[in-house]
Amino acid sequence: MKKWLVLATAVIGITLFVLTTMLYLALNARNALVKLDEGAKSSWAQVENQLQRRSDLIPNLVETAKGYAAHEKEIFEHVADARAKLAGAGTVPDKIAAANEVSSALSRLLVVVENYPNLKADQTFARLMDELAGTENRLSVERMRYNLAIEDYNRKVRFFPSNLVADYFGFKERVYFKAPEEAKQAPKVDFGSK
Repeated sequence: MKKWLVLATAVIGITLFVLTTMLYLALNARNALVKLDEGAKSSWAQVENQLQRRSDLIPNLVETAKGYAAHEKEIFEHVADARAKLAGAGTVPDKIAAANEVSSALSRLLVVVENYPNLKADQTFARLMDELAGTENRLSVERMRYNLAIEDYNRKVRFFPSNLVADYFGFKERVYFKAPEEAKQAPKVDFGSK
């Protein structure tokens, strides 16, 4: 009888130790996922700050350019439409797509600006372009930081055994902020179409 009691106590003790250890590891994995998730959210908030800064600069840039290039109406409308899409985007993937569209529209606007030397010499326009360039640099840095945070988070979501905890608690992989395919090609400059 004593051997049976000792054996039962040992089995119960080992079982409790294993369950406690598993619970401890699961809670650590969940806490690590929460920490990485919050880091990714924080990084995305910084991207959004820079996107908003760029979005705030665009109307001033467009209005300044309109005075010199009034017949380039299509470009100005495309910039305004892209900016409106960014403002109305709800999810991170939608915001990334809209931000890429704004970048594309701005690059087309800058190609148009090349046709107007007086506009490039305008002090207001030059100041706005400097602010936009600074914002684009900050946005680039924040995109990189966001993608690094997403890399750490996605790795934790996919690695074993934290992937089991991630799946149980509903942690899903996040999307990277990638440049659109058209950004890999330089914009076409056509001075002959005027």
